[in-house]
Amino acid sequence: MALYAIGDLHLSLGTNKPMDVFGPKWANYVERIQENFSKLNDDDVIVIAGDISWGMSLEQSLPDFQFIDALPGRKILLKGNHDYWWGTASKMKKFFAEHDITTLDILYNNAFFYGDHAICGTRGWFYEEDAAGTHTGKMLAREALRLEASLKAAEGKPIYCFLHYPPIYQGYKCPEMLELFDKYEVERCYYGHLHGYTHRRAFEGMREKTEYALIAADYVAFQPVKICN
Repeated sequence: MALYAIGDLHLSLGTNKPMDVFGPKWANYVERIQENFSKLNDDDVIVIAGDISWGMSLEQSLPDFQFIDALPGRKILLKGNHDYWWGTASKMKKFFAEHDITTLDILYNNAFFYGDHAICGTRGWFYEEDAAGTHTGKMLAREALRLEASLKAAEGKPIYCFLHYPPIYQGYKCPEMLELFDKYEVERCYYGHLHGYTHRRAFEGMREKTEYALIAADYVAFQPVKICN
């Protein structure tokens, strides 16, 4: 039994938007995801940090959910900026149950527990998504509230936090997220979203008491990153 994480699977089994067009790193990525997950065990837990399916609705994303469900392990999903199918937690859980999808859970204003640690997280926010600055304040405030709800649900346990957007990046910091990490003494933060040349700008390592790591699928060669046993 082990805890793993990966982000940005960008599956499109129910729609025509394959990622192979973005260069050799994405060649045969669905097959590589399947092969790498096949090395895991059914009692492993894998956090998938957003940008899971290109489907525009739950129905269109169903083949992607069924693909993930068939892979070994229990999967905990959080929202990415391209997860347009995302709805309320109750709606998503009902949809999964109706389609006999049994290995997917939703991380959304809540926390899960793995051994002595809490698994917390939210999508986060990133300046590039609102260059005009018209919605940044509102969205940051909303995501900060969601993150704090998740961190509070940790019940004082050591925290592994998962975001889709990087909270810290070359030349950029999201103080709303970082302040909460400091307040709740987050042990590690794993994030995705960054692809291609932006990998070089990712921040990895220690800041204050939190260790940061990028887990975007193309950055980790589509191999889930082992966090702990």
